[in-house]
Amino acid sequence: MKDKYARFVQLSNKGAEELGFKDTGAMWRSGYDMSPEQFSAEVERLWRQVEPFYVSLHTYVRKQLIKKYGKVAERSDGMIPAHLLGNMWAQEWGNIYPLVAPANGGQGYDLTQLLKDHKVNELGMVHYGENFFKSLGFAELPPTFWERSLFLKPQDRDVICHASAWDIDSKDDLRLKMCIEVKDEDFVTIHHELGHNFYQRAYKDQPPLFQDSANDGFHEAVGDTIALSVTPEYLKEVGLLADVPPESADIGYLLKQAMDKIAFLPFGLMIDKWRWEVFSGEVTPAQYNKAWWDLKEKYQGVAPPVDRSEADFDPGAKYHIASNTPYARYFLARILQFQFHRALCQAAGIKGPLHRCSIYKNKAAGERLNKMLNMGKSKPWPDALEAISGQRQMDATAILDYFAPLKKWLDEQNQGEKPGWHGMDTGAETAPRHTSR
Repeated sequence: MKDKYARFVQLSNKGAEELGFKDTGAMWRSGYDMSPEQFSAEVERLWRQVEPFYVSLHTYVRKQLIKKYGKVAERSDGMIPAHLLGNMWAQEWGNIYPLVAPANGGQGYDLTQLLKDHKVNELGMVHYGENFFKSLGFAELPPTFWERSLFLKPQDRDVICHASAWDIDSKDDLRLKMCIEVKDEDFVTIHHELGHNFYQRAYKDQPPLFQDSANDGFHEAVGDTIALSVTPEYLKEVGLLADVPPESADIGYLLKQAMDKIAFLPFGLMIDKWRWEVFSGEVTPAQYNKAWWDLKEKYQGVAPPVDRSEADFDPGAKYHIASNTPYARYFLARILQFQFHRALCQAAGIKGPLHRCSIYKNKAAGERLNKMLNMGKSKPWPDALEAISGQRQMDATAILDYFAPLKKWLDEQNQGEKPGWHGMDTGAETAPRHTSR
């Protein structure tokens, strides 16, 4: 599809120019109540806040993979071969958690096993998600939700199983479309998708142009914020877990989270970095694949398993590139969900480590969340952010708060290792970063 994509870029840019934008990338970046240039600088600033933590995680995971695979995993430039990370795009690394789990046995429970032991079926998992929102004070989902949603993969036809949440009539016809399997990943995804549905319903009384999230990162962040409350304490309260594992299991729990949440951040950034440069013409079709792997090197420290050339079009293997779905929203959502989580835990008056906080059953947290959801897109996003968090700037320090015990542990494990990789930016702490390659 490379040639088709190049033609598509031309046509997309033509449309963006007719709407008064420099190119499609500038049009996408203009949707954040700031100039496209300011937005580029903003995502870069947020990445800088979390980059040292990512480097610690990368260094630790690389060391464990070398232990497991030997020479296959060891490169002189310090990068990790992409095919060892358990995910086709090396975007989340949770699938290889067993290879890197702490020696003392990990997080202390297996959610997939717990669901099966309690004979929770696919529909039952959705009820757990709905009950969480009800516990915060939200009204239950309408009967049509249960009648019209797709929960199971049909036997008689093909469907797109990529999970999505739908608001059909801007009133009450909310639906989930997902081929649910009884496993921990889908349990969390259900909480995420229902976040979209409850957000959609909260702003339904706004004028049509304001029936959306404050910015697209907010829509993705809401459900993930709720999913951060799917803690061992929560699982015990709803009867899925007999005993909360001891504090010693926290490192395993946090490492499992970080393998997805933190590993994703540079990937979430580079997808649109690549497209912004493609749309602006800085990257031409003759350099599509090289530019893609250059960015994967610079931000992720990940190398292709085999030599790639311009005969390959690796970006096209990512759903969001083919479907032309902007991706910066997912990066922002990973930042915002922790900022929201910290704020809601504070509103709930919950003390103690942030990673152990669950806002389940807390009406004060529910009210704070609902206040933001009701606003939809009727105010600039800093106003919506202030309504939930008291802050007007996106802030990644909540991630550092949440994972603080893990960072300390990783740095202990990494003693004697050379952090990072050849090809990453250096001097990031002291010098402003150049955005061009």
